[in-house]
Amino acid sequence: MTQEELLPLVLKKDDRAFTLLYDMYSKNLYGVIYNLVRDREEAEDVLQEVFVKIWKNIETYNESKGRFFTWILNIARNTTIDKLRSKGFNNSRKNLSADNFVHLLDDSNKLTNRIDTIGIREFVKKLKPKCIQIIDLLFFKGYTQQEASEELEIPLGTVKTQNRNCMNDLRNFLQV
Repeated sequence: MTQEELLPLVLKKDDRAFTLLYDMYSKNLYGVIYNLVRDREEAEDVLQEVFVKIWKNIETYNESKGRFFTWILNIARNTTIDKLRSKGFNNSRKNLSADNFVHLLDDSNKLTNRIDTIGIREFVKKLKPKCIQIIDLLFFKGYTQQEASEELEIPLGTVKTQNRNCMNDLRNFLQV
């Protein structure tokens, strides 16, 4: 089933549409979420929350404002960032032992491969170095524009402008 065939079913809240939606997009969204939270259970919880949000808010999707995948990717990214900033999540992280971090070193290559499964990483690599840096911070590492501004030591307005220009460059690569 294609995305064009799926969307009308999702809008009608067809029971089988949720399963199809999940099957089509869960792996890609999980990779993005996991890259930010770096914890399998948390990523699964956030993924579930993301699909509930997609299902409940599907009528807010506007095709004229962008692609469906971009819309759900933003929901996943924003939900994950909200989770990362939550007090409960931060408190749970403070009490972890070093054993919980050993697997991150072993999985670092696998993690890169998971991000790459959606194919975005290859397109980002084709951008200018400044764009690669900004997109890495904002989208792959979950920085806010303010945090990216501080990290790169450039004005916030410059980060916003460069981000917009870089996203346009990325869109052009994706349309080819």
